[in-house]
Amino acid sequence: MSSSSSHVPADVVTKRLVLRPWTTGEALAVLDDTRSPHWADDFPAEGDRVVAGLFEQYPDWLGPYGHRLVFERASGLVVGSIGLFWPPTEGVLEIGYGIVISRRGRGYAPEAAKALADFALTLPAVHTVSADVELSNPASVRVLEKAGFSRWTAGENVVKFRISSPGRDLR
Repeated sequence: MSSSSSHVPADVVTKRLVLRPWTTGEALAVLDDTRSPHWADDFPAEGDRVVAGLFEQYPDWLGPYGHRLVFERASGLVVGSIGLFWPPTEGVLEIGYGIVISRRGRGYAPEAAKALADFALTLPAVHTVSADVELSNPASVRVLEKAGFSRWTAGENVVKFRISSPGRDLR
């Protein structure tokens, strides 16, 4: 990551959550199945393991524009992860997220998705944040709708959502 990213705030904070970039040590702990006392009992989920396994291939995901752990402010525990698949392509940046089963139904996923999308839309290289959701996952569709994303296109098995900066170039 370039030194120009050093001024980027590390954490995105919401009313109930803190979204903090992963550390290399946390990724290795997930991959090695080393439990941390700061993790919810059911963290990491399978998606978290997949992301942790890709940091070596995509080192920018560990930076301020990449993937983050979702901390529940009330307990201080990691309850999921959310991330931006950096770098953007023609101003579009994809987002992905997951909250552990024990914390679902509390509105954490839409709260985190909206906060990270809002953060991403402040970056000069980004005008749109997108997400692809399988039609077989209606809960994720609801997350994105609650976070302010709009349906963009639909394929046979996937719905594409996006949220864009007003007045920015949408190609």
